[in-house]
Amino acid sequence: MSQRTSVANGGADKSSRSPPDGGQEKQKKLLAADAGHFSMIKALHLADLITELNGFCGFMSILSSMRYCLGPPTSYGPIYIALAFIPFGLFFDFMDGKVARWRKKSSLMGQELDSLADLISFGVAPASAAFALGLRTPLDTLLLSFFVLCGLTRLARFNVTVSTVPKDATGKSKYFEGTPIPTSLCMVGAMAWCVSQGYVVAGEKGVLGGMLGGEESWWGGVHPVVGVFVGWGCAMVSRSIHIPKP
Repeated sequence: MSQRTSVANGGADKSSRSPPDGGQEKQKKLLAADAGHFSMIKALHLADLITELNGFCGFMSILSSMRYCLGPPTSYGPIYIALAFIPFGLFFDFMDGKVARWRKKSSLMGQELDSLADLISFGVAPASAAFALGLRTPLDTLLLSFFVLCGLTRLARFNVTVSTVPKDATGKSKYFEGTPIPTSLCMVGAMAWCVSQGYVVAGEKGVLGGMLGGEESWWGGVHPVVGVFVGWGCAMVSRSIHIPKP
């Protein structure tokens, strides 16, 4: 999650000392105007376009995971590509905030775009890669869904509570409440290691940690390693975990 919201909300905190952000007002007018099918494009700031690239990387990661599922299970090229797209999404997630602060243009629409793109790149994309690598039982997929929904909830909470989190002298929030969703990149790195070591459904060693039960059991079995996704999801929605902002 980038710090774009601090641009808008930091400005809001200082409204008594400085005029409202003209960029926000202009964007509101452009979005409200009925000026043609593609008029919304004019309302996008440069930082918004960079955020769109974050979402693009996440979607391409999902497609690459699907391509791996459709191809030979021992051909790991598509899954490596899927995992590689996610760090590129993180790069664009950092850059959109830097560009917004550099241009001193906040964007209400950009705040929402940022959360949606983060959900795709750091929520749905890692879960899709995990499914492709072998976490495919009904219980596995249910628990992966739990991880994605925790990410969705965490991002929605961030948008609602960002103005109430304590600020420093510059108006930036002092800490993240719960682990930010881009920290799922740690699991992405772990999945890349599992692929390289053969700890996947088509590898010599099978899915890391093996499987409890079995596909022939009435509940379909579960891979214990999916518990990492469950724990990560719980950490994202936690209110007691405070991570200082850099």
